[in-house]
Amino acid sequence: MNHPSPETIEAFPARYYQEMEDGRLECKLCPRFCHMKSGQRGFCYVRQNIDGQMKLTTYGRSSGFCADPIEKKPLNHFYPGSAILSFGTAGCNLGCKFCQNWDISKSRSDDRLAGRAMPEQIAQAALRAGCQSVAFTYNDPVIFAEYAIDTAIACKELGVKTVAVTAGYITAEARPDFFQHLDAANVDLKGFTERFYKKLCYGELAPVLETLKYLHHETHVWVEITNLLIPGENDSDQELHEMTEWIARELGPQVPIHFTAFHPDFKMTDKTRTPGTTLNRARDIALSKGLEYVYVGNVHDSQSSSTWCPSCKKILIERDWFNLGAYKITPQGCCSFCGHEIAGRWGSGKGTWQGGRCLVPIQP
Repeated sequence: MNHPSPETIEAFPARYYQEMEDGRLECKLCPRFCHMKSGQRGFCYVRQNIDGQMKLTTYGRSSGFCADPIEKKPLNHFYPGSAILSFGTAGCNLGCKFCQNWDISKSRSDDRLAGRAMPEQIAQAALRAGCQSVAFTYNDPVIFAEYAIDTAIACKELGVKTVAVTAGYITAEARPDFFQHLDAANVDLKGFTERFYKKLCYGELAPVLETLKYLHHETHVWVEITNLLIPGENDSDQELHEMTEWIARELGPQVPIHFTAFHPDFKMTDKTRTPGTTLNRARDIALSKGLEYVYVGNVHDSQSSSTWCPSCKKILIERDWFNLGAYKITPQGCCSFCGHEIAGRWGSGKGTWQGGRCLVPIQP
């Protein structure tokens, strides 16, 4: 691949835009369709009109690289117990008032981006660190699509898998390129009403649902869903019934969903933490709709964080936070007790990466 030199990576030529009659550029990457005069940046901050051309200003620049357990993404059906090299950049194309990573997603590029790494360097660093995959995470990788795509290609060439942790806020035009080389995605379905997305995210629900349907029906990307439950905002029985019915109908019962606990942060410090009872109420509703793999997160609940066989109801993967106990899935991806096929991507057994994260140097 032909990449820019380190001296020019701040102005990498971007795709997904067109020039308007008045000379402004219209960004076609996400449903915001930002219009930018020369010098102006989009809502995400990292895409800028520079002398009549769209540039990505964070190509090759990162807020840091860490090795995490794959379960932190969260992905419970994608090579459990393996290590994943995680990194992000800065900025975001949504404006969530409850953002749990606001110090990165709401920062400006020159505030946080100390690390520099080309796609091939990232792939090589993952191999050296013993990471089976690389995650584009912390802030939404849609906004640094060109960087993520090139990194996914470089990783694939070395046999390293790639994962997007994303809100799925992307246009139909950009979806095929963005997801073409990815192996898995955790899509943050933030709520299930347009009111919620407009009021608390400054976005729209419909494009996210289209992304989920696209991933399930038109790609081979392994998909899991996260839903952060915020007391009084998106945790009503009605909304949970409607959301899980939609998932079962449009995506099928085998797509895992993670109900995770909110903690007060950013512009929503007045809200209380999500109680465990709310998470398990959501889990019960999802199970009642036929969803087979339903998890809770951000709380210590081993039973509801573990994987159970939907057929014989025996425990298949024990989880205590990010530590794995018993592992009863065959290399063929079946229940060791009854032979039922378990949806996911499985290796020869559980991985050996247990516990917390560690910093990973990009240079050897």
